[in-house]
Amino acid sequence: MREFSRRGIFGLGVGAAAALSVAGCSPSGSSDSGKVGTKPGKTAKGKPIGDGSTAYTGKQPNQPPAPEKLKPGQKPPQFVVFSWDGAAEVGNGLFPRFRKLARDHNASMTFFLSGLYLLPESKKRLYRPPNNPVGAADIDYLTDDHIKETLKNLRAAWLEGHEIGTHFNGHFCGGTGSVANWTPAQWDSEIEQAMDFVTKWRTNTGFTDLEPLPFDYSKELVGGRTPCLLGQENLLPTARKRGWRYDASSPGGLQVWPTKKQGIWDFPLQSIPFGNLPSGVLSMDYNMLYNQSKNSTKGPPANYPRWRKQAADAYIAGFQRAYETNRAPLFVGNHFEQWNGGIYMDAVEEAIKHIADEKHKDVRMVSFRQLCDWLDAQDPQVLANLRQIGVGQQFTGRG
Repeated sequence: MREFSRRGIFGLGVGAAAALSVAGCSPSGSSDSGKVGTKPGKTAKGKPIGDGSTAYTGKQPNQPPAPEKLKPGQKPPQFVVFSWDGAAEVGNGLFPRFRKLARDHNASMTFFLSGLYLLPESKKRLYRPPNNPVGAADIDYLTDDHIKETLKNLRAAWLEGHEIGTHFNGHFCGGTGSVANWTPAQWDSEIEQAMDFVTKWRTNTGFTDLEPLPFDYSKELVGGRTPCLLGQENLLPTARKRGWRYDASSPGGLQVWPTKKQGIWDFPLQSIPFGNLPSGVLSMDYNMLYNQSKNSTKGPPANYPRWRKQAADAYIAGFQRAYETNRAPLFVGNHFEQWNGGIYMDAVEEAIKHIADEKHKDVRMVSFRQLCDWLDAQDPQVLANLRQIGVGQQFTGRG
């Protein structure tokens, strides 16, 4: 399985998952406000926590109503989760672009923040990554201006109803320092540091002109996605001890109703139809890129229109297959990147607009946390019955 950082490409083979495709991570920005049929631009100062980097502002606004409980045999809603790895705003306007798109189409999303994106490079020695040198990282530290823009967008995103999860910190995928080799205790250290970078950004940056993030991160953080989709087995015991509700690190999942691993909801990237590939492609922008231009983020421009359509068609095909059959949730992963001329961002936008079309009834674009709320409210036997419906098999209403 291979993956991009902003410094280039690095890789590690991962068996069957690599055969499906690959998975990636990196950053991007600017700021505006708004969401999901919500009121944009709301301010909230709240009660400061710690050094004032975060604040308790009460219950998160712009959330869906309390989950309804399905009756036996009742057709479930079609859930779709769009998630973003890294979640930095680095001057290309992609973070605010997709916040606005979410607002326009009544969507909530999950933003997996890399903790290092709130830590200045001048303070990089505060980061002590497991099995790697102090301050090392396989993604770039951000400039001060980009840290500020990232903070502004994170703050607005939460007020708009989106979830802030974690993509951890240094994004190590290869060699002896890879996250694939970390122990549960090392994952615990990585999580603790990620939380520190979020909750102490004011101390670490010295910024005094920004409002705090409007949430208690110790309660907000209930899930994440590991770099390169590696290391889940040893992460889960730590995630469970910390009270996390889900993990989104599994590769190559089928489009079926999710189950739990070690007491944690398992939300995998899924195999969706893609061109003539018999096994499809993982439902992430970088995986599509890898199948189209291999190790290059700047393939021949003449191919961009065809590749863009192929990517959009894959997302739409994955959605339609679930919507018309077993109604399994669709999970999509993305990065705020302009790979191959930005075609994957355009493809995601086209997919969102298709999914939000009024002809699709009872479709809900939600965050992973909101999906957990719905799943946890259901009768276990009803969910067990849904899990019996395979990929592409029709929902019959029996059971």
